[in-house]
Formats: sequence, structure tokens, C-alpha cells
Amino acid sequence: MPTPASAALRAAVHDALIANPGLVSVLGGPKIYDEPPCAAAFPYVTLGEARIADFSSGSEAAEEHQLILHAWSRQGGHREAHVIAGVLMQALDDAPLMLNGHHLVNFRFAVADVRREADGRTYHALVRFRAVTEPA
Repeated sequence: MPTPASAALRAAVHDALIANPGLVSVLGGPKIYDEPPCAAAFPYVTLGEARIADFSSGSEAAEEHQLILHAWSRQGGHREAHVIAGVLMQALDDAPLMLNGHHLVNFRFAVADVRREADGRTYHALVRFRAVTEPA
């Protein structure tokens, strides 16, 4: 069974982030998770929600993807969450990701939000990207 484009995109994003020395340095290690361990040490990044839509033209199949990355910090203030969000944007905006079984047409930063969570000590950056893929 072929890999869905959304799974291939998530795998390529994860691989690109793990290989990014700037992000690994800011996080204090390769702490990029699909599902974080129960006692994950802050800061870290999680691959979050995805939305997939048909983006086909008359004769060409394509999909549009919206992917959210989450940066989590407890440094004390917004600064670290902003720094991590900035590194995510630099690392991935227009990155030439290689997808298994699919062609990435583009991968662009869309919008970011940084906020304090209800616990009063966790800061959370949501960094949204938009991608278009075609079958290989």
C-alpha cells in the first residue's frame, strides 16, 4: 500500500527538524515528537494537527496540507517560545523536503501564534505551514 502524502510529509518534516542543528541546539537535544513521552523535558516540539484537502486541477491530482507544529516552553516568559517558532520558520519555509512516493510542490510558513497556557507557566507556540503535494 502506498504511503499517503500526509504521512510522507510528516515524516519528511520530522527528519528535517531532527537534522537541523539550530533547532536541536535551542531544544537541548533532538526533542521533536509525534507524541511526547510522559515526562518530556521542556522545551520540545510536537507535530500536531493536519488538514488535507483536494487541490487537483482538471487533469492533475494534488493535495493541499495544513500542518501545525507546536513548540512548548517553561523557561519563564514568551522569549523561548518565540525563538523556537522562529527557528521552525527558518528551517522549514520553502524547504526542499523529499517525500516518499510524492512530489512536494511547495511548503510555506502560514501563521504563528504564541501564548501562555492556562497553567500560567507553559508557553506554547503554534506554527502553521501550508504544503501542496502531487503523486510521484
